[in-house]
Amino acid sequence: MKKLILTLLAVGAFCCASAQKVAVLDMEYILKNIPMYESANEQLKQISEKWQKEVEAKNEEAKILYKNYQTEVVFLSDEMKVKKENEIVAKEKEANELKRKYFGPQGEFFKKRESLMKPIQDEVYVAVKDVSDTKGYTVVLDKASSSNLIYFSVKVDISDEVLTKLGYAK
Repeated sequence: MKKLILTLLAVGAFCCASAQKVAVLDMEYILKNIPMYESANEQLKQISEKWQKEVEAKNEEAKILYKNYQTEVVFLSDEMKVKKENEIVAKEKEANELKRKYFGPQGEFFKKRESLMKPIQDEVYVAVKDVSDTKGYTVVLDKASSSNLIYFSVKVDISDEVLTKLGYAK
């Protein structure tokens, strides 16, 4: 609560002291009205599901190896036990490496999302900047991602103007 009050005071002081012209937009609303964004999300969903199934299949292979090991362990020599245990560990490691390759911080999914979303985000940014420059706004807040935004007048919501600038008028 303290953080919220301090943030509001800071924004209020900033706006009043320098007489900044402020606008608000809803990035979620804007993106949902861009067909390319929805298409990119669908592609990402399909890719994610495909890769997740691959990872799950590797994990399942490791589980099967482990179950087989448990049923055979009494019949195995020490040397065979070590060999089977190493196989299980290798299969688990393979599944984890595949998961990291696809879904890690610099993984394939991150790269694919970046390649699909960055052009859309850049286009939206340029449109927001153009609308802001035209209307004289010096600060633009995103109501979709700002938990500190308590109230704003619809008069300062430029979401539809940004969509119009992008060619997706409502």
